Parts: sequence; C-alpha cells; structure tokens
Amino acid sequence: MKGKSDEELMRLVMNKHRPALEELYDRYAKLIYSFAFKFSNGNVDSTKEMVQLVFLKLWTTKSSYNSTKGKFISWLLTITRNVCVDYIRKDSLHIKNNEQIYEHTFMKWTNPVDEIEQRLTSNAVSAAKNKLNAAQQRLIDLFYWKGFSLTEIAQMENEPVGTVKSRLHQSLKQLKKYLEVEDL
Repeated sequence: MKGKSDEELMRLVMNKHRPALEELYDRYAKLIYSFAFKFSNGNVDSTKEMVQLVFLKLWTTKSSYNSTKGKFISWLLTITRNVCVDYIRKDSLHIKNNEQIYEHTFMKWTNPVDEIEQRLTSNAVSAAKNKLNAAQQRLIDLFYWKGFSLTEIAQMENEPVGTVKSRLHQSLKQLKKYLEVEDL
C-alpha cells in the first residue's frame, strides 16, 4: 500500500479495502489531528472524535477524490473542515440545550415573573409559528431548532441554497408579522 498514490488508495477505499484506509490514516492522521486540535481550541477529546469522524466519512462517503479538481490534501482538509464545523455546531447546540435546561431550572427558583413572561413569549411564538404553512414551519424547525445549515436543508429539499435562503427569509418575515399582530 505504501507505493500507491492517494488517488489509488481512495479508489480502493471506495471498494471497502481496509488496508487502503489504514495507509491513508498513517499518512494523514497527524495533519488531520493538528487541524482538528486547532479547530477545537485544544480540546483533546473533541479532536480525537473529529479525526475518527473524518476517517469514517472517507470510509462511508459516496463521493471520491478527483485529481483533476485539485490536490488530494486540499480535498482531505476540506472534508476535515466540514466535519469539524458539523461537530462544533452539534456540540454547541448540545451545550446550548443543556444551558437552557440549567437556566430554566435556575429561573424557577429565582424569579417566577421572568418564567411567566418567558412562557407567554414562547406561547406567542408557537401560536405565530402555527399560522405558517407546513413548509415554512419545517424550514424554521430544521434551521433553528435542529441546527441544519442552509446547504444541508437545500440538499434535503433538493432545492438551490438561494431558494432555501429566500424561503427562510420570507418565513421569518411572515412570523414577525404574526407576532406583531399578536402584540396589538
């Protein structure tokens, strides 16, 4: 395996040839680790998970490296960056959810007036959101509550990113309009 090019190794990986993946790991694990380490601000556990996710993505991906489009290392670092961004986004969403649970619990004991105000606001947002059509509700849920990027949503919906972005903007304008009507 050591004599094979990166492109040859990726073709073998696409055919589930494990020694080819191991060779790519031996060649690039340190580089990917250092990239992920910087990306995670020195969090060793997160870095190790990100490295695993990169090689898992190489093993399971349907797309393959094409040497006519650029160097292998650039392609690999792009994959690494995407994995790191997804990991950090999901991790921060998890942390945010935990903080909200903590804040909600803490608020129960500190200031019941704030909790009532928060519930009223939440109820108003829910009522306004329910006035949107199903596609608008789904788009807002995917983007704001489930943490998907516009690109990921565009792929799910089989639409251009610009169209998804425009629909999200229109949905938010509609939601704002419903919320303003509720305030009157």
